[in-house]
Amino acid sequence: MTNIPSTPSDGFARLTLVPAVADLTAPTLDEVTASSAVQISCYLTPDGWNLQATQDSAPDPRYCSAQDFEKPGRKRYTLSITGIDNTNSENEDDYNALADALAEYSNWVAVERRGLPFDEEFAAGQKVQLTPFQTGMKALLPPETNSVLKATWSTFVTGDVHTDVAIVDDAA
Repeated sequence: MTNIPSTPSDGFARLTLVPAVADLTAPTLDEVTASSAVQISCYLTPDGWNLQATQDSAPDPRYCSAQDFEKPGRKRYTLSITGIDNTNSENEDDYNALADALAEYSNWVAVERRGLPFDEEFAAGQKVQLTPFQTGMKALLPPETNSVLKATWSTFVTGDVHTDVAIVDDAA
């Protein structure tokens, strides 16, 4: 078998929050790079973007068969976010964008890009995943030895998640 190359995950993901995207099937470069966008990649713990997807099955039994069949059923996404929280520290004013952005009941569209270096800017044609969500409560995580202060935010996915959607060039 041929040795199939793979893409590393460390340093090859970028996650930005934007307040709105007019068309989740065609995000524009202006929308994903707006001045109101919040770059949260470096605030997250390695498992801090925890978007889980499940799909139910719909039974499709037939009178003429001794076997039960199924069809794809409803999809469900759940999301929790865990990251550093610099509230009350000397870093709060300059380095607390995650905690500041995720105020309870705030609404965001997460723009997740994988497969390119983190520090490469968004560009037209790049494929992203868009996840609209509303923020729930913030839960402080207990302090740990040899660690940093962290929090977890509950969130609620509020619309369809769109995967492998190309960023559209605004000038086109």
